[in-house]
Amino acid sequence: MTSGRTDWTIPQMGNRSFGAALFDLDGVLTPTATVHMAAWRRIFTDFFTSRGITPEYTDDDYFAYIDGRPRYEGVQACLASRGVELPYGSPSDPPGDQTVCALGNSKNEAFNAVLREDGVDAYPGSVALLDALQALGVPMAVVSSSRNAIDVLKVAGLADRFETVVDGNVAAAEGLPGKPAPDAFEYAARLLGVDDAVSVVIEDAISGVQAGAAGGFALVIGVDRGAGADDLIRAGADVVVKDLGELVAP
Repeated sequence: MTSGRTDWTIPQMGNRSFGAALFDLDGVLTPTATVHMAAWRRIFTDFFTSRGITPEYTDDDYFAYIDGRPRYEGVQACLASRGVELPYGSPSDPPGDQTVCALGNSKNEAFNAVLREDGVDAYPGSVALLDALQALGVPMAVVSSSRNAIDVLKVAGLADRFETVVDGNVAAAEGLPGKPAPDAFEYAARLLGVDDAVSVVIEDAISGVQAGAAGGFALVIGVDRGAGADDLIRAGADVVVKDLGELVAP
């Protein structure tokens, strides 16, 4: 493992230099939240329509009942908003609509279908930063709780940028606790062969920023895609930007 720094400097940080970049995926490199929303829209629209449940599902339901909740809890909350009860079932239930868990387990299929049909584009500013870091030879990794990270990277045209991807599948296989624990970021740095002390964590979620702050990383950068700069700073971000293009030196 190397503790050395490259010549990557960040305009907001003066002359400090850093040795690796550890990126979250959803909301940092790609606007994948729109794919998640569309997947849930598909699931609940089909379910409500097939059973004559009203009112129809809208994106307001996503923000009210699904966003930020554990998957099965969100399903229960959305169903309860229409006075619908299903048996809870088991997390091992196959995708379907007979239990809460089965309905929740339909999410991956719906997500991948939307991803194939609609695609997803990387944020231009994020691509600009990746280009700059690649030119400098800065080691980079993706650290995401999503189990769909590899597919998202492929569809967004970013797969060849990252040899190291620590996603939900890797975390489960390695027994890594999820964010806000720093373990997944620390594991990614080890795979890159770079010390935490020279690695930069780049996150848009409060829990992700907290994970970066909990580790011994050189810097935590918050990307404000709606969480709020003040909240990201309170969570532990050292620098907050609106777009990753701001980190590219002019």
